[in-house]
Amino acid sequence: MKKTFKIEVDCANCANLMETAANKIDGVSSATVSFMTQKMTVDFEDGSNPDKVMKAVLKACRKIEPDCEIEF
Repeated sequence: MKKTFKIEVDCANCANLMETAANKIDGVSSATVSFMTQKMTVDFEDGSNPDKVMKAVLKACRKIEPDCEIEF
């Protein structure tokens, strides 16, 4: 299942780091972050709980940018 989320990210480098971090989370098949559109697209693995996975993604992204917000 693929979903797109609005994300607040301050720079292109941070977006790249967040994308890398999101791709390491269990339950994420693939993730992309676009600094230009301020969107994150996540393809979830079959059987994963998207809300639980996104909480882990948000936690990982906040290690990079503490004021990061993802609307999910």
